[in-house]
Amino acid sequence: MWSRDGIFRTCLRGIYSCSWKRSRESKQKHVCCWFSFLLLVTILSLGWMYICFAAYNDHDDVNWKAFSTLSVWVNWYMIVVILSAISASYCLLFLVFSLVHISIKEPLALHWLHKVLFMFGLVIVVLGISGMSLHWKEEWFTIYLSLQATAPFLHLGAVGALTIISWVVFQSYYRAQSSVSKVSIIGVFMAVLVIIFLSPLLICSPCLIDTLPPKPRLVGHRGAPVLAPENTIMSFSKSLECDVAAFETDVQLSKDKVPFLMHDHGEKFLQRTTNVDVVFPNRTYSSSSDFTWKELQQLNAGEWFIKTNPFWSVSSLSEKDKALAREQKIPSLEQLLQFAKEHNTSLIFDLKNEDKDDCSITLKTILDSGISRNLIWWLPSNCRRLENFTKNASGFRQVYSNESIMKLEDGQFLNVKYNALRTEGFSLLKRNMTVNMWVVNQRWLFSLLWCAGASSVTTNMCHPFKDMSQPDWHLAPYVYNIIWISTEVVSLLVILTLFFVQGKARNQIFVLESERTVPLLNL
Repeated sequence: MWSRDGIFRTCLRGIYSCSWKRSRESKQKHVCCWFSFLLLVTILSLGWMYICFAAYNDHDDVNWKAFSTLSVWVNWYMIVVILSAISASYCLLFLVFSLVHISIKEPLALHWLHKVLFMFGLVIVVLGISGMSLHWKEEWFTIYLSLQATAPFLHLGAVGALTIISWVVFQSYYRAQSSVSKVSIIGVFMAVLVIIFLSPLLICSPCLIDTLPPKPRLVGHRGAPVLAPENTIMSFSKSLECDVAAFETDVQLSKDKVPFLMHDHGEKFLQRTTNVDVVFPNRTYSSSSDFTWKELQQLNAGEWFIKTNPFWSVSSLSEKDKALAREQKIPSLEQLLQFAKEHNTSLIFDLKNEDKDDCSITLKTILDSGISRNLIWWLPSNCRRLENFTKNASGFRQVYSNESIMKLEDGQFLNVKYNALRTEGFSLLKRNMTVNMWVVNQRWLFSLLWCAGASSVTTNMCHPFKDMSQPDWHLAPYVYNIIWISTEVVSLLVILTLFFVQGKARNQIFVLESERTVPLLNL
């Protein structure tokens, strides 16, 4: 055993209680309450960190919301992740310190400063969960999807952690003086043990399959925006290196009715991705119709990418690519059509204003380009209601964003956000239709949708997905059953061994103390 005033104990005591002298147990108040609070905050903080990482696929939603309010492009989501990671790491570290204190019989004299910081960590979690529940509700289904990808590993990790912690739990059990305390300790431990051991019965993952579906094709979301400024010819050129099946883009009409590529629309739609404030410093505008095509061509559409580094990827680009990015202009739809035609690549786009003029002019631009009609994946739904649209758009692949409407119009191509459909239905949908999911940027999500049978995914991250020859993991159900049952059997044996070892050690200590007490009584 360590000395009461040994270096290890002294350092541990100093970190935990900010006191180098050993505290008296009689002075400690509400020790169990503060330990329970620390345990709760740690679990919540780790859970919140998991949510942050699972939702990272859609972090641009948060950044875009902040940009629309503050007109400054900053990776606010990463700031939240960093603060949450610091808080979770801090809580976890002190939980480990607490368990060590318990193990070596050191009083839990937690300093008030740590208590305040734990409160701050709890506030971060509460604000984060509340904000997501109020303003980002659809992301909760992303968390559900992430559990389908990680649940088997979380289960194995929980089994391992519970096995390790059981040593401290059994120490506390044998040290407890009252029967109520003993029953409470072992009762809570057994309840947690049963829940964790039986949790695999509830795990349902598309990646627990016997036969792996074909790899989903890739659709370049605004090209390859991690490697080049979005919606520029350079970006679409970079996406070709990923062997994309299609380019995805956004189309608007200028004041003189020229279709051009730009995602942002409405008030200040040019501010994020161009130098409009420099070229037209006093210009007020609220839509694409406030600028002529000639005026749009005066804008630089690439310098912002180098300056703001939205995906933290600029450092990986060559000097040649950086120089090329700085020279990018806003492309017209005609330019992209010619580029797609040259490389025999399909094109799918959103039409920001689906009125009659936008639909007819966009359709005419496509027909005049001479591109093969089967390369056009037509998504704008309102345009289908125009007179003679079906006749003029014959040969286009009609794409739907609503499953009910698609079935009503006897369509076969569905384009939906990845969390709009439950993965259990993908394999059924794939029998009769093509399903494209957007926007997929994380390996775990791409792997999950691959296992689920998605036909294609729209992505910003085509370059890492291109090199994936298989999902991050997939197992036959019977193999997984063998793994988790074997792990739990081994864990149970270890836990039982630790229980009896602790009991035997406790009995030996009791005997030694009794032997010391008898001579003293005789004296």
